[in-house]
Amino acid sequence: MIEVLIKEILALVRQSKNRVAVAVNTELTLLYWQIGNHINQSLLNDARAEYGKRIFETLSLKLTYEFGKGWSERHLRNCTTFFEVFPDIKILHTLCAELTWSHFRILCTIEHSSKRLFYCLKIKEERWSVRELDAQMDKMLFERTAIAVKSEDVITNEINVLKKDESISADLIFKNTYVLDFLGLSTNHSETELENAILNHLQSFIMEMGKGFAFVERQKRIAVDGADYHLDLLFYHRKLKSLVAVDLKLGKFKPKHKGQMELYLNWLEKYEMQEGENPPIGLLLCSEGNTEHIELLMLNQTEIRVAQYLTELPSKEWFMEKLHKAIEIANANKGKKL
Repeated sequence: MIEVLIKEILALVRQSKNRVAVAVNTELTLLYWQIGNHINQSLLNDARAEYGKRIFETLSLKLTYEFGKGWSERHLRNCTTFFEVFPDIKILHTLCAELTWSHFRILCTIEHSSKRLFYCLKIKEERWSVRELDAQMDKMLFERTAIAVKSEDVITNEINVLKKDESISADLIFKNTYVLDFLGLSTNHSETELENAILNHLQSFIMEMGKGFAFVERQKRIAVDGADYHLDLLFYHRKLKSLVAVDLKLGKFKPKHKGQMELYLNWLEKYEMQEGENPPIGLLLCSEGNTEHIELLMLNQTEIRVAQYLTELPSKEWFMEKLHKAIEIANANKGKKL
């Protein structure tokens, strides 16, 4: 009896501490926003550069004298930037419960609003710490996500739809590049070695795939007209409510891979899909990329996804170059269709 009582009271104390921490974080964040608002208005009223410099210096000295450390000029400039990046107080209120001031400081360094909104969503959905946010940005998560090649309006709209009704676009889930540097594979690995390495590092692989994936089976037997085929890996995604067939390929994507994956997906839909689920989705993981083949076959508009996997983390410049190339090809193909 005493053990049960102790357990219940400990739980109450922890819950209370969590609520206090959230309340303190919210109050501090809103305070910094209000400070940024006041400074911003003052700077607008007097646009002289010397006035701006003086206001930060004076405020920093006065606040430090009154309240101690933590009120540097840099911090006050961060408050001003914070207000400029998040001017809508209603949106800020909804974010404060999930995001800390440290989250907001990092988000304020992101120039594009759609990219910033994407990371806000990920922090809320996956409960990222500041360290995890920093790590995912460093790994160029947004640039690797399939939705990155779309226009800013489309990205913003799809994220807003998700916030309203909890439906989710596959473009927010699947990436165009997966970094599998944790597998420890040699350059000349085989498909079998790749599959075995993934199974040996399954937790890390699922983390790279993203939250919501659950492993179902390896070498799934697909029996058609007396012939046996084997799907490398089968997953399920909770929010998409779909089976996800993953086939591993050395080299570049080839058009014949599409037909093979279509066979797998049709079989899964016929024999494995359960009531309430959405049709299966296929992911072809290739060791080399060839974006134009994928665009011309319009795989980004079907249930089949194609992505490149890397066994080493390349430079940020490599990711940006690949993204720009993909955007150029997508825009050129749109022009041809028109």
